[in-house]
Amino acid sequence: MPSNDARILAQAAVPTAAVGVLAAVVSGVVAGGKGAIGAVVATVIVILFMGVGLYVLQRTAKSMPQLFQMMGLMLYAAQLLLLFIFMAVFKNTTLFNPRAFAITLVVATLTWIAAQTRAHMKAKILYVEPEKSEKSEKSEKSGRSS
Repeated sequence: MPSNDARILAQAAVPTAAVGVLAAVVSGVVAGGKGAIGAVVATVIVILFMGVGLYVLQRTAKSMPQLFQMMGLMLYAAQLLLLFIFMAVFKNTTLFNPRAFAITLVVATLTWIAAQTRAHMKAKILYVEPEKSEKSEKSEKSGRSS
């Protein structure tokens, strides 16, 4: 993963993890141990789903830029489908508190989106590769600068 992509991933994952820790503490106080477990599970799911999604989207953008928008929409649909499957499998679980899980899932997702948006806005990523001029190519070949 190029450094810009890794930087954006870290700038989105770190605030999301921090919100997840805060949600786990609050859920633990309000709903007990099962609330804390629900918050931790939700945070891990958000970081995993969104991180893999960002990675796949960046790889697609580099290799097949013409499919970028379609891949983004498909990835969003796949993430929602996987989340629904997860919710259906754990619908009647006693492992964690479903309310703490749901609230943390929404808050962590919004945090990820806000942090990723901020990271993209702050990144200085060229969207057009600048062409080298003849003058700079000649000076590179001769080792002289103008």
